[in-house]
Amino acid sequence: MLPMHTPYNGNIHPFAIGLSPLNIASWIEVDEHLPVYLNEKHRLMREIPDEVWAQHGDTQASQQEVLDMLVEHLVQYFPQDYSLIDNGSSIAIAKSDTALNLEDAQISPLLKAAYLVQEDLVLLRKKTEGWYIAAASVCFPSSWILREKIGHVMHDVHAPVPEYGKGTRNASMIERIFDNLLTDQPVERFNWSVYNDPYLYHADRAGEHFPDEHKGEDDYFLRVEHQTLRKLPISGDILFSIRIHIDPMEVLSKRPDRSELAKEFISTIRSMNVDQLSYKGIEGKQEALINEIMKVAK
Repeated sequence: MLPMHTPYNGNIHPFAIGLSPLNIASWIEVDEHLPVYLNEKHRLMREIPDEVWAQHGDTQASQQEVLDMLVEHLVQYFPQDYSLIDNGSSIAIAKSDTALNLEDAQISPLLKAAYLVQEDLVLLRKKTEGWYIAAASVCFPSSWILREKIGHVMHDVHAPVPEYGKGTRNASMIERIFDNLLTDQPVERFNWSVYNDPYLYHADRAGEHFPDEHKGEDDYFLRVEHQTLRKLPISGDILFSIRIHIDPMEVLSKRPDRSELAKEFISTIRSMNVDQLSYKGIEGKQEALINEIMKVAK
């Protein structure tokens, strides 16, 4: 299967905010790997719940708003995969042959929502200091740790990202974007990284994308994040979703535009400065990565 998204194609610099209008039909992405993602979420919640789930303050009403909105969306746009049963108290998930009790008081509403989809879900709320992470189910982080971010405002959350820390222009822009986001105008953006394994859970540091020596092209995996922002109409909070896609580098060789795509990918890598390369975890490894990209372009 070809990659669904190719944000490394040079159209947007990897460190640009790069938001664009979201077609609501594309908000949630469901594919044949849904059972794998859901099983992994349940495993992580059993084994390391404090690493992948957190809530700060009273957010239950907003969490329920997210769950209601998501269930309505899934039943409308994916009727072959999701259906309400038991008089609407549960939702059946066809691909995984399971059902989720929507009225289970033992599970927080946002966590129920996360158990339905492949996306990680983050609830953002405004306080005097700025927008902060108020609750989140993040089972598939890309080199960050949820327990270090919960309750923190965006400029602190983004402090490790070059030119996104407190006092930067980008930090101010993000606050304005969140303030001005409209309920009927959701937005999306994409991010990419490269790792030497296909694991979904990566709560490591940026410099550990390649902890081992490469043994071949199969050691390179493209990791793409489809990120969306939706302002909740009742609470005014924001739901941030992150859908992870992972493909071996060699999948690019199957694209008819592989030569041009590789050229732009390489150009993007060469355009990054040392801090940006370090954050991406490819400082000192960019030439080896470029060589692998050139291989799939032939």
